[in-house]
Amino acid sequence: MTSSLALAILAGALVAVGVYLVLERSLSRIVLGLVAVTNGVNILMLIAGGPSGEPPMVGQARPEDMADPLVQAMMLTAIVLSLAVTGFLLAMAYRSWQLNGNDEVQDDLEDRRIAARSEEAKLDARADKPAAIEDHAAEVHDEIEDEEVSR
Repeated sequence: MTSSLALAILAGALVAVGVYLVLERSLSRIVLGLVAVTNGVNILMLIAGGPSGEPPMVGQARPEDMADPLVQAMMLTAIVLSLAVTGFLLAMAYRSWQLNGNDEVQDDLEDRRIAARSEEAKLDARADKPAAIEDHAAEVHDEIEDEEVSR
């Protein structure tokens, strides 16, 4: 029981740290967060597999004494997929560092334009404060133009 509790706490800590790192803007931190989340989930699958048992080979042990082969297959698949995604993200981070000198993920200007138009539409719907609407729309428009000029 103690080892399962310790593993559950370790898995929870790994997932929490991983989620925190994935929410950062640096690709290298995102990669580390993804690795931590993957290891945490693998530990959770290890706990869910139950106690260890005999090798799952027919004829060598009774079925109730055998370990669950499904958990082993799922963990192996998760490890392979994690390795592939980690390699891909590391290649992306390296290429970003080569091109830009850093590995930060940039905001998409088109997303910001859509958000600004949505905000303008919400403000237009409230016709009780027309001066505030115009001021806010002008600020958003100026901010977007400043970002386009800086690029």
